[in-house]
Amino acid sequence: MKLTWARAACSHPALSGVSRAHFGELFAELAAPWEAARQSGLREARGGERRRAAGAGRKPKLVFCDRLLLALVHLRHQLPHEVLAELYGVDRSTVSTAIRQVRPLLAARGFAVPDRPGVRLRTLEDVFAYAEDVELRLDGAETQVRCPRAGRPGRRAFVSGKRRQNTIKTTTFSDRQGRMLLSGVVRPGRMHDQTALRTKGFAEQLRLHPSVMSQVDAGYAGLAKEFPRQATAPPKKPKNDACDGDKRAWHEARRHQSSARICVEHTNAELRQWAPLRRFTGRREIFEETNLAIAGLVSDRSAQRPTRRRTSTALILVRKRRLLITPAEPPGQHVPTSFSPEVVTAG
Repeated sequence: MKLTWARAACSHPALSGVSRAHFGELFAELAAPWEAARQSGLREARGGERRRAAGAGRKPKLVFCDRLLLALVHLRHQLPHEVLAELYGVDRSTVSTAIRQVRPLLAARGFAVPDRPGVRLRTLEDVFAYAEDVELRLDGAETQVRCPRAGRPGRRAFVSGKRRQNTIKTTTFSDRQGRMLLSGVVRPGRMHDQTALRTKGFAEQLRLHPSVMSQVDAGYAGLAKEFPRQATAPPKKPKNDACDGDKRAWHEARRHQSSARICVEHTNAELRQWAPLRRFTGRREIFEETNLAIAGLVSDRSAQRPTRRRTSTALILVRKRRLLITPAEPPGQHVPTSFSPEVVTAG
């Protein structure tokens, strides 16, 4: 009875972070890979094939459905393993093993593509291959992590100059509607956003895909200067002695660019709804895997938002008809010229 109650409670969207329909899709997608990985681990532990018939031996305390629920609840709220173990009436090590088994499966799923069911993006190259007709939005995000042990080499690498905390940075890619395409480029908090992108080959991808456009913030001004046609950054502020017209023009251009890029900030806000991406209390070595698992779940939901077609605001010349004057009519008695506009739609 306790297991049934725990399963019903953890499957609620307020705890798991996903709808029950989404959970059913995840279960159908990951059940076979989990079973294959489990059998592979058992075969390695035995040192060969099994000697008894299937079904013999110790039974697992939690089936895959419960293990997936535990992993989702932990990713959503970052609850201690002891709390989840008490909820299910099992040992803490059982919960830790379940989360450790399911989290890599969620991280390896990739990111959903809007309007293309079944296609998943996993690398920066995949994003550029998809974004031939999509204007990308880029933004960095910082998550506070535990401070490395005193005296450990590279301890200062995680100290962020912006937040004055030990952080890990990621970069989020989205389209103009804020639908997530990728969240990655994980690096220590001390590394600059632009430097991290260059080390991952972002500049080379811009050269290989000249039709891909992007909206970036002031942290990527160097990329915008190197690729002025493909990367748009906020305009530089005019000098203090500039005329009022230049200042107003700068303010309007800055507002327009910020409005075009703000959707990626909303995408980062969706990630912040998951507790580990607000402040990560686990080991730093598993942060990237945790980030990929959560971001993949967020992309599943954002990809379901329908694409909004942008209506054209360009002025279209309207054809006009004129009634010609016939020679048979006496001067001054002809029918006055009339104009009748015809509606022309943009093709």
